[in-house]
Amino acid sequence: MCLSIPSKIKSIDKEMNSCIVDTMGVERSASLDLIDQEVQIGDYVLIHIGFAMNKIDEEYALESLKVYQEIIDKMEEEDRLAMIEENG
Repeated sequence: MCLSIPSKIKSIDKEMNSCIVDTMGVERSASLDLIDQEVQIGDYVLIHIGFAMNKIDEEYALESLKVYQEIIDKMEEEDRLAMIEENG
């Protein structure tokens, strides 16, 4: 199962059509090849298998992140890290 955790765009590489996103404190690269919306630094996107799939509203993103954080707070440390690394 894959959960799309809202990720905030930190930087954009127009030449490579990719971006660096922050997913709950974990930074990773994501391709912008499949997104059909204009994105900017500070926007929130949902990532699936390394591709930004769509841009989401900041209010929705922050609300979702709050719920994810509540779930994570109830998990064991090892499971927390694995979930964040696997998803996003």
